[in-house]
Amino acid sequence: MSVATAGLEQHLRAAGRPLLVPYLMAGVVPDWLDLVRGVVDAGADAVEIGLPFSDPMLDGPTVQRAAAVALDRGARPRPLLDELAGLDLDVPLVVMTYANVAETLVPSRGVAGFVDHLAEVGVRGAIVPDLPLEESAEYRARAADAGVAAVLMAAPSCDDDRCRRIASASAGFVYSMSSMRTTGEHDDLAATAGAHSRRLRAMTDLPVVTGFGVSTTEHAVRACADADGVLVGSALLRMLVDGAPVADVVDAVAAFRRALSSARPEVAPGV
Repeated sequence: MSVATAGLEQHLRAAGRPLLVPYLMAGVVPDWLDLVRGVVDAGADAVEIGLPFSDPMLDGPTVQRAAAVALDRGARPRPLLDELAGLDLDVPLVVMTYANVAETLVPSRGVAGFVDHLAEVGVRGAIVPDLPLEESAEYRARAADAGVAAVLMAAPSCDDDRCRRIASASAGFVYSMSSMRTTGEHDDLAATAGAHSRRLRAMTDLPVVTGFGVSTTEHAVRACADADGVLVGSALLRMLVDGAPVADVVDAVAAFRRALSSARPEVAPGV
């Protein structure tokens, strides 16, 4: 395991508390880098950065709106990634994008160019949800060589054997999808969230982080009863696309941090 890959996993393990990973869309607002800095100061343990894409598979209406806003502003994946190089943060960044972007970011070098570029701008992990496990060996190997953790997603519809293979192949953490639906806010945390996270935690020593539909602080606390942490996206992006200032989104992340830390002040991820 490379130093950088170990860095993502070890950083999350060292947090000693329920993990909070906000998802932000790169370029959604002009001061999006201030937003990244703000959520780190508000208590994020890592930040997931989405790259705007016109034809997403897993993104629900809110994330699609955020991507459209960024694209309409002229934002494009490679310049956005280059902007990250100027950040000096205490937590790791994890980029989420689709295979089409990953394979064409550096056209002449395919996925090797993608993960090398992530490493050059200081990104420590990557999520490419539409790249099937069976077709991901080269990507995972190249990512490991570059020191970028290839984080894989496990859906609740997967049988035990597939979940075990996904958990074994993942790096940094395992992304536990709470349900078989696209991203988005919901009134209730999916009924499958807890059992799926418990199943994954029994299969891996990596932190298991639950995403999809974690919409409120109450959802986050409930999810962390079974998982090591949560990813929160649509609830934050909805505020931005509705016109809320960056400071309000930072306050919302701080509220998630307070709720998680109050509910479980000390925790050992993976235990």
